[in-house]
Amino acid sequence: MDEIVLIERFFDEYASQFARALADTPEVDVEATAGAFADCFVEVGPRGVVCGRNDGAFREQIPHGFAFYRGIGIRSMTVATLAPSQLDAGHWGVRVGWSAAYDLGGRSGTVEFEVLYFVQLTGSGPKIFAYITGDEEAELRRLGLLGAPDQGGPSGG
Repeated sequence: MDEIVLIERFFDEYASQFARALADTPEVDVEATAGAFADCFVEVGPRGVVCGRNDGAFREQIPHGFAFYRGIGIRSMTVATLAPSQLDAGHWGVRVGWSAAYDLGGRSGTVEFEVLYFVQLTGSGPKIFAYITGDEEAELRRLGLLGAPDQGGPSGG
């Protein structure tokens, strides 16, 4: 299979997991979500650099991340744009533009944000080993979906 098609299918499934987890009756597939990540990974964003392990603690946090998004009114998360770029044999940088639809307190709209993922193609499929996020929380605050900076925000890509 063409590597670009493989990456597109990977992110289609990743977005489908988001959709199921954000549904009115959420279906969170912890193992499938964790399975998208390498054994260890790096998260980079406005708060700094975080080294993560794909372990039990990570799996425990996955439902909380989806619940956070639901709690601030996010009802769907779809891939708006996807731009893979091969770094070398087996490694890709994938710029994903996400579109998150929200409905909270009678207000609805969309939040657009971008994440740059670094993906390794392995025998068991693509695995995210790093990602870089912009200041998604600032945009959520600007829209009134997130309160003060100490309210916390999403964790994970």
